[in-house]
Amino acid sequence: MGVEILDNGTRVLTAPGAMFGTDALLLGRFAQPRRDERALDLCSGCGIVALLWHDAGHRGPCTALEFDPAASALCGQAAAENDAEHITPVCADLRQFCTAGPEQGQYDFAACNPPYFAAGPRSPDKRRAEARHTDSCTTADAVDCARRALRDGGRFLLCQRPEQLAEVLSTLRAARLEPKRLAFVKNRPDAAPWLFLVEAQKGRKTGLRVEPDVLITSGAAMYGPRE
Repeated sequence: MGVEILDNGTRVLTAPGAMFGTDALLLGRFAQPRRDERALDLCSGCGIVALLWHDAGHRGPCTALEFDPAASALCGQAAAENDAEHITPVCADLRQFCTAGPEQGQYDFAACNPPYFAAGPRSPDKRRAEARHTDSCTTADAVDCARRALRDGGRFLLCQRPEQLAEVLSTLRAARLEPKRLAFVKNRPDAAPWLFLVEAQKGRKTGLRVEPDVLITSGAAMYGPRE
């Protein structure tokens, strides 16, 4: 098991099959729940996004929803070690989450770092393959879960590969999650983007703001105490 330390000292526990990457860090920083809002971290893995929000000051109830039991257990252990009792790890399939009427519309903010690939080479490691491929969770599944979970006016944050941009924006709008902010992630200013970040709001009017590129060379993915 490994330990990563975030900017303000929050400990993130990792293990083979339950690591985190640059995309999760960028997702958690692009928008964050207000201090007391009820938040939902979909496809939470080891809990990096929920723990990053905690590190930044979020103290409202936060559900970290993850399909893999081992990764969910790591999130729970990290929450305990960081005295982050407001983070509740839930090991479940997001396609079955918030499906009953009374459960729906209870969250103010949600985010998802979904599997990206529908085809292509697969890792021989089953857990890694599930985290990267859409067999158990498509982007549409994540969007539909956010639609069910969020209150009217609630915000949803998502990252995905640029080639999926048109499909993602269409899927969000069909679910009454109106895209409001969009930014592309580049390694350097003259490079093609390899990721985009989008924030949508449930039941709101149209109006999309395209923001400046997020540049990895500017330190956007750095973390940990610095001198």
